Amino acid sequence: MDRRKRNRIRTWIIILGLSNFIVYAVVYALIGGDAPNGYIKNIDGQTVYYIRGHFVHRMIGYEQDVPRWVWIYSYIHSISIWPSIAAVLLAMLMMARPHIMATYQGGVMSGQTLVTVLATVIVIVTSLIMTSFIWEFAKRL
Repeated sequence: MDRRKRNRIRTWIIILGLSNFIVYAVVYALIGGDAPNGYIKNIDGQTVYYIRGHFVHRMIGYEQDVPRWVWIYSYIHSISIWPSIAAVLLAMLMMARPHIMATYQGGVMSGQTLVTVLATVIVIVTSLIMTSFIWEFAKRL
């Protein structure tokens, strides 16, 4: 695959990842928060799902009950942010790779090593956070 085609794909990955984040932010504002900041409570034998938002409507935050499907959607969308962040960062890193490799020559670390280390850190950190979100989601359900 030629360089232009790879860069177009990387650009689309960046656009889609950022679009996911924008949709998340808009939904967060519309419903007043998200499920990871919320909780589930049993009231008189009935399960009630709450979302909570920080500084969306008031300085102290805001919480409200929502239907179960909204809570589940919100949690799943919150989980999807982490692979989106990883994809965007990796696409940007790969687009910058030729410049990084040209800049870091003959020093403590080669450009290729730096790119590899950065990519590894991105994958590990976002995977750990996403796994943590999935674990919490499973525990709450």
